[in-house]
Amino acid sequence: MIRVITYGTYDFLHHGHIRLLERAKALGDYLIVGVTSDDFDKMRGKINVQQTLEERVAAVRATGIADKVIIEEYEGQKIDDIRRYRVDIFTVGSDWVGHFDYINEFCKVVYLPRTDGISSSGIRTTSSCVNIGLVGYSSFLNKFYKESKYVNAVNVIGLCSHDTSKLSDLKELDFITENYCELLKLVDAVYIHSHPKYHYEQCRDAIENGKHVLCESPIAENEDQCKTLINLAKQNNCVLMEGIRTAYLTAYSRLLLLLKAGKIGRIASIDVTCTSLSTYGNFGNSSLKWGAMEAWGPTALLPVLQLLGTDYKSINKYIIPSEEYVGIDGFTKLNIDYENATATVKVGTDIKSESELIISGVKGYAYVPAPWWKTDYFEIRFENAADNKRYFYQVEGEGIRYELVQLATAIREGNADYYISRAVTEAISRIMEIV
Repeated sequence: MIRVITYGTYDFLHHGHIRLLERAKALGDYLIVGVTSDDFDKMRGKINVQQTLEERVAAVRATGIADKVIIEEYEGQKIDDIRRYRVDIFTVGSDWVGHFDYINEFCKVVYLPRTDGISSSGIRTTSSCVNIGLVGYSSFLNKFYKESKYVNAVNVIGLCSHDTSKLSDLKELDFITENYCELLKLVDAVYIHSHPKYHYEQCRDAIENGKHVLCESPIAENEDQCKTLINLAKQNNCVLMEGIRTAYLTAYSRLLLLLKAGKIGRIASIDVTCTSLSTYGNFGNSSLKWGAMEAWGPTALLPVLQLLGTDYKSINKYIIPSEEYVGIDGFTKLNIDYENATATVKVGTDIKSESELIISGVKGYAYVPAPWWKTDYFEIRFENAADNKRYFYQVEGEGIRYELVQLATAIREGNADYYISRAVTEAISRIMEIV
């Protein structure tokens, strides 16, 4: 018996996939098909997958071509599978010619011609592409624009800004305006990265015009405005998504799952720090600057609110005013007390410190090194160091790509699971207001 193995994502299984599977089956007597897991696809930088692993596996099985379906979960697994299943032939599409020649050491490698003119990427692009307009002035929009090109479910088509001096990469856009209403006429959704002072009005105007919104946190400066936006989005069937990229990082998500599952026991304390020696630039021609809480508060509050909850008992604050700009904080420290836990949050734009995250439990603690909000690595540590464990998860684009994929998915499916609960969103605005 000649055993053949092949691998793929098989998102939106189409005629091209089926023809490739049929050709693979014709090479031998028994066909094994490996379907890549969601995590492994992310590690490979393939973040546009829209169907779940279960749906993709079911679609492959439904063809009746595969004799066995397995899950590909880690780098190097192909060789393990070839040995485990005593494979004679490894085959993939011709777009991978040369890439898997090293497998010739273990079995024969065959590259099969693909069906021209059809691909999962093309299907995703034509069926669900979201046209996005950018709003703001920060140089971060340059990075956001570059990262959006890796996500074929979205397309940035315009910019609304009163100051484009820091937005050199966006000069290639066909539509650039200072008129927000004009931008809203052209797009399906907006990404807002302006000063928090303007978030409420910009979100409200977009939603009232039936546009979806991805807005940097906080989406409003107080809880009442935040709740108004959430209700308005619901009434208008619009997605309102809070932009904290950390929430969409695989490492951060896995950390939350481990801790909520009791890996370090009951959480008693969280210490989180976010600092940088910089402030954000002017909004248009005004002199409006970002304080430490405006720049870092939502990110620093995220793990506290997601792990300890939003039902805190008290908040004490200590603020050092900015030495350069009047009326804003250069450094803020919050002590947030719960019934049986406490958290210390430190944010700064005038003061630099080790920007790490430490979560202490009754059995052990989690350590995330600086800059923790971009993490692809964390440790779970115990009294007995032999029990310590390190976790690694590759990240691409600082989470921007994953955030955009989730936005497109939420718009397509009407799914309100944004990784950040509404209770946390409201709590962030509430804390920002009192600070």
